[in-house]
This record gives sequence, structure tokens and C-alpha cells, in this order.
Amino acid sequence: MAKLPKPEELSKIDYSLPETGWMDTPVVIKEGMFCHGSKPKSLEIVGFPNPRDWRPMDADWKLPENWKQILLEGIAERLEKYRSFRLFMDICVRCGACADKCHFFIGTGDPKNMPVLRAELIRSVYRREFTVAGKILGKMAGARELTLDVLKEWWYYFFQCTECRRCSVFCPYGIDQAEITMIGRELLNLLGLNIEWIAGPVSNCYMKGNHLGLEPHTIVGNLEYMLDDIETVTGKRIKPTFNRKGAEILFVTPSGDLFADPGTYTAMGYLMLFEELGLDYTWSTYASEGGNFGFFTSNEMAKRLNSKIYAEAKRLGVKWILGGECGHMWRVLSQYMDTWNGPADFLEVPKSPITGTVFENAKSMKMVHVAEFTADLIKNNKLKLDPKRNDHLTVTWHDSCNVARGMGMLEEPRYVLRNVVNNFVEMPEDTIREKTFCCGSGTGLNASEDMDLRMKGGYPRANAVKYVADHHGVNMLGNVCAIDRASLKALMDYWVPGVGVCGLHELVANALIMTGEKERTTDLRGEPLPSASAKEEKAS
Repeated sequence: MAKLPKPEELSKIDYSLPETGWMDTPVVIKEGMFCHGSKPKSLEIVGFPNPRDWRPMDADWKLPENWKQILLEGIAERLEKYRSFRLFMDICVRCGACADKCHFFIGTGDPKNMPVLRAELIRSVYRREFTVAGKILGKMAGARELTLDVLKEWWYYFFQCTECRRCSVFCPYGIDQAEITMIGRELLNLLGLNIEWIAGPVSNCYMKGNHLGLEPHTIVGNLEYMLDDIETVTGKRIKPTFNRKGAEILFVTPSGDLFADPGTYTAMGYLMLFEELGLDYTWSTYASEGGNFGFFTSNEMAKRLNSKIYAEAKRLGVKWILGGECGHMWRVLSQYMDTWNGPADFLEVPKSPITGTVFENAKSMKMVHVAEFTADLIKNNKLKLDPKRNDHLTVTWHDSCNVARGMGMLEEPRYVLRNVVNNFVEMPEDTIREKTFCCGSGTGLNASEDMDLRMKGGYPRANAVKYVADHHGVNMLGNVCAIDRASLKALMDYWVPGVGVCGLHELVANALIMTGEKERTTDLRGEPLPSASAKEEKAS
């Protein structure tokens, strides 16, 4: 792993133009800016083509002899299959409205990370092979040959896009750069050019039901540890059920919430909330992953992994599904699920058993986001909350890209947040809501070997957090995404030391007054509550 420069060095970004045009500027693959190539076993498990050992820094990528034919046939197939792909290849006028909107361009200064230019990497080959003007005029028409250098350029830059879609908000034609990146990665996947941080979780999810490869007994064991901590904090012993047939609700959350901090505190929040409600729900140790890394490889793989949730819901005979705090999980569900695996007519339209609210927005996917479920509870006065328990925190809110831009959930988390904390500060307007900046580590880039890339890509988000930390004393960054919870911690430690990261339902659980609980003296992390600290000071 390349040594990560100091923040003051990494923040010196060179935005000067290259001496040569982009077509004549060869790609330079740099340490710290990419993830390791996929392992053969990970590809073989799910039947992906051309598995082999290869290294991005090697000159020979061990490609199949007919690699160019495979790619061109792949492009032709996708032009036929996806109307949007051909549309996005044809309608861009290169106005540049998206150019400075990408966090990777802002953080690196590399012109090929401008969304318009990243799309040109594949669009130029499309013109050469699939348009009359490109075949006749060549470079004059923005066309170029598909060469080995072009292929390596595709790989390097399509894995420097987190598919966050911020650029699409500003595009006057509505071009979805994420869709272009997805096609680019699908094509690379045909040659076995995936990264292990994606291929490994995909194979784990296919075999074990979750990205981390957690076995059923491990999932139960991890939750038991959380239950012990909850009992220490509240005095209450919670007894959730697993794989229970006939439960009203199946609860599915990202496996990151079952494995590592700070996601585990979010999972503790779910457990406490559902216990207080007396919710008739069950966990599954088989469909134990809300996330979908298949989405970062191909539409077909994403479809296969998405289907396990609904197959498990059908097996258990539940009425509807409640989903945890995740990002791309919800873009998949909101925008793709019904086309791939729907309609889920064997399930009922979700109806809260506590408030009676019917979630009409979930009529198709039959799945409700836990943030909107909790917002409905609070709106209907079904929870006793003491926001003073979070008074040691001054919180700002990170709109997770796929939840905010992918499903339009902007107000529900804020409504919950304002009811469970007293100190909430928004970041600057152009960095939140539909214009939110990405964490810089999504779509499978949350590895250790590409920390240079991650810190550069996360710089715009960190800069906005630093502003509210410096001006308003913010010390906690909240979000509703498992990848955010995993990646923003490293980002904050690097750029804004002293700012922590948490999920929404950790804050809910801190504020939640549970029936029969003992007097609380700490939050879920074992930190003294403000009221407890005040009593100690008074006593002394």
C-alpha cells in the first residue's frame, strides 16, 4: 500500500490543463489510486468470465486473445438492450455543466475525472465503431480505436467513479453518468477485470447471503454481543427471533451493521426500537444482506442478489419487509427491483402495525426504509424520547447519495434527527440534499490499498464537515448508509480529526426511553450521558 501523504500535501490540487489533448495523454496507473484485481476464485464462484490472477501495475493483464471482439460485441449487445445507453452516447453536447461537480475531479484535478470526459472514454470508441461519422472522420468526430491503452484507461477511471449521480443533477440533458459507469464496469467484467473489493463480497453474498461471508451462527453470535451491551446500558434483555416463519415483518439490513463499529451501534438502535414497539418481526441469517455489490458488476448479478431477499420473504411467509440504513440497497430497490424481480405480489402493501399508516410509496417493492418507519412513529407520538441524552453531540447530516438522489429521501431523516438531538447544524447548502457530496468510497472502493484515491474523493465532503466543525463545534456526522459509516470514519480521522460518525438509529436509541429501563448513565458507546456527568459533578 502506498504511503498516504499528509493532509496539507494532499490538499494541494493541480487544476492546470495537460500539455496534450486528452486522447493523446496516456493513462498513468498510480499506486494508492486503485484497488487490487479480483481473485480467480471470487469470479469462478458466480460464473463470471475469464477468471485469472492479474495485477493492475503489470504490463501484461493476461487478457483473452479476442478481448477486443468481446468488448465490441458487449457494447453492441448493451446498445440493443438499454435505450438509455445509446441515448447517453448520442446526446451529450459537452457543455461542461458537470465538469466541476464530481468529487473525484475536485479532489484530484485530473480532467479525466470530469464526468463528461470520463464518459468520452467509452463514447469515443462508440463513435468509432457504431457511428458513420466516427468511421469516416475518426478523431475529427471524437472517435478513436479501442486499444490496450484505452482499455486500461477505462479500468482506471471507471473505478474512480462512485456512481453517486451528483453530476446528473446538473446535466441539462439528464445524462446519468452512473449508468455509463455501470455499463463500463459490465464490459470490463466480461474480461475478468473486476476488483476484489467487489468480486469478493459478491461471491460471499451469493454463497453465504451477505457480503462479509458471515455464517448463520456468527450473525446470531454478533447480535448476542450487542444484546449484552444493550442490557448493560438499559437493564433490559432483548430476545430477537431468527428465521421465524409467520412473522409479520422481515427485517433486512446491511451486514456491515452486524460486524463493525460504528454500524453495530446502529444495529443496537434497531433492536431497542423494535423491542420497545413490540414489533412482530424476524431477522434472517440467510438473506442477511441489504446491500448489493452485484450492482457494481452487472445488472444481471445485481438481479440475482436482489432476488434472495424476496425469496426469503416468501419462504418465511411474512407480510412485508422493513429495511435498515443502507445506501445503494435503496437505489436498487427503488429504481430497479420491480423490473428485475417484481412485482412482489405475494407480499402486502406495507402498513405500520403501530400507527396504521399505509406506505403507498412502497406499493411496488413492499419494503419500507427504517428512517421513514421511525419518522412515522414520531409523527404519531408513539415514542418517548429524551433528546437531552444526545446533548454531548453537535450533529451534522450527510445525505447518503443513493438514499437522497436515488429515492428522494431528504426530509424523513432530518425529521427524526430534530426529534432526537437538540444540537443539529446543516452543512453549506450546495453540499447537502440532492447536491450532497459523496463519501468518496462507494461502489466497492472502500479498500485499504486505494486510500489516496479515497481521501481525495472524500475531500469535498470533508471540507464541508470541517466548515461546520470550525464554525459550530460539530463533533458528529450522521448518515443512513453502511458504506458511509465504514468509510467516513477514516475520512474524518484524516481531514477533520475529532468528528465521529454514526447512524441515525444510534441517536434514536440514545434518546429512546424504554419501558422498564434502568436509569441510563451512558450512551450506546459507553460514553457518559450529559445528565450523568452533571450529577457526578454536583455530587463532588
